[in-house]
Amino acid sequence: MGGVYITIFSGLIEILGWENLLLALAYPQDFQRLLDGYVEWVEQFFRAYARTSIPVLMCHDDICWTRGPVVSPDWYRSATFRCWRRLLAPWKEAGKKVIFTSDGDYTLFFDDLVRCGCDSLVMEPLTDMAAFARDYGRTHGFVGNADTRVLLLGDRDDIRREVERCLDIGRRCPGFVMAVGNHIPPNTPVDNALWYDECYRELSAR
Repeated sequence: MGGVYITIFSGLIEILGWENLLLALAYPQDFQRLLDGYVEWVEQFFRAYARTSIPVLMCHDDICWTRGPVVSPDWYRSATFRCWRRLLAPWKEAGKKVIFTSDGDYTLFFDDLVRCGCDSLVMEPLTDMAAFARDYGRTHGFVGNADTRVLLLGDRDDIRREVERCLDIGRRCPGFVMAVGNHIPPNTPVDNALWYDECYRELSAR
């Protein structure tokens, strides 16, 4: 598997910074030209990667924050996802798989991401994994979404409950991968991480 971090939204944040990005969004026609130019540039990467032997692409694009979308959902649908379909087209035509990752809560955009061609979604605990499992768990993969704060601050009972919560959602779905959303930070107590793994091994039988 290979991947890219600056698909669209994260790429514009990297180039413009948050304040300039939000300011630019106030000028729709000018911003559209900027967006189209950026997509034309980054599309070179997607087309070249589609010609490799790599079967899976991880697209990381932080389209949402803790409380969800940072601008109107209509804007995402008219601008961002339109571009996503264009970028992913050569990958889908080549028969390759696409995994999508975003920080925050992007529950609102499950349908949009599936329509864009994403085969699997990686979720932090803020995103409603149960809703995705209900609607797409038999046809699409999903990864997550144990809360890393539970491993950092919780006791053994807390950690076990968090593992049970995730497995209760994903156990019956063929493409579910258990994971800690946003990874396990280095200050996590080692005993907690080992207990998390032990709980997973005990409870993960399908």
